[in-house]
Amino acid sequence: MATAIAEVPLAPSVEGLSTGRRAWPWLRTALATLGTAATVFVFATFATFALGAASGSNPAAVALGEVATQADVDRLNHVFGLDRPFLVRYFDWISGAVTGDLGASWFTTIPVADSVVQAFPVSLSIASGAIVLALLFGFTGGVLAAVSRGGIVDRAVTLVSTVSATVPAFVAAIGLILLFSYAIPIFPVAGYVPPQASVSGWLMCLVLPSIALSLDAGADIARQLRTSLVGTLRENFIIGARVHGLAPGRIVFRHALPIASTPALSVLGVHAPRLIGGAVITEVIFGMPGLGQLANRAALQGDIPVVQGVLLVTILMVVVIGAVINLIIVRTGGTGRSAA
Repeated sequence: MATAIAEVPLAPSVEGLSTGRRAWPWLRTALATLGTAATVFVFATFATFALGAASGSNPAAVALGEVATQADVDRLNHVFGLDRPFLVRYFDWISGAVTGDLGASWFTTIPVADSVVQAFPVSLSIASGAIVLALLFGFTGGVLAAVSRGGIVDRAVTLVSTVSATVPAFVAAIGLILLFSYAIPIFPVAGYVPPQASVSGWLMCLVLPSIALSLDAGADIARQLRTSLVGTLRENFIIGARVHGLAPGRIVFRHALPIASTPALSVLGVHAPRLIGGAVITEVIFGMPGLGQLANRAALQGDIPVVQGVLLVTILMVVVIGAVINLIIVRTGGTGRSAA
């Protein structure tokens, strides 16, 4: 007589469950970060559009001159869409922006998106260079200060960081221009070379603006990393790693730095809006044709669509960089390290 044996479903592997448990919190945080970024973007763009609408600028009257009749002004306002309700104009503007349509200049009739596309690479290059230098200076100085705690290097890094944090970006930019115009004529102090024309020229013209913009962020990152790394090096698992005879470099870079770097990355997230906004100001000082120059000319003319387009792109850069940094912090900050 045959005996029936019921098939028992296999239990999921422990490794699979562990992977799922680790992935779900990160995915949940990623969705929350994206939701927050979208909310901030909507509110910021609404405020930007509202400020432009409240400026009282009347492009029709400026374009037509003093001899224009009220009927002519009303007709041109209808062409610009200024006679429609505020919310209707905002939704038309933001829906067009999603598809890449930022409207047209009131005075040149050039599409705003075309002007922004030409100027955006300049501002992005400066901001990216400043972020890279801030991370390089900050992490290098923070690690050196932490591993030589109380020594000459630690004091030197602390002094340089304190001084750098007190110097505004535009003051540092002017100082660098004076220094490299007369004393050390190595780097260009004005103008912009696109990477399509010359990669080396592009990198050279970015050095001074990126340095001027990165000083404050680099100083704060160095100080924060020094503090957190000193505390991490006192933890029990670090002491256990030393007892096991691990090399000092491996202890610092493999076990301590990934944990201690989380507060430093948080500092970079705080500085991201300043770096983006500072890039717009710094490029004006160095005579670079970026978003700052574009917004400056448009503001002097009262060309609200161009100003709003520049602000929208700037807001988008800040939101995206902040979201990316937050995801990196979540991804790397919760991992445990063992001394094995």
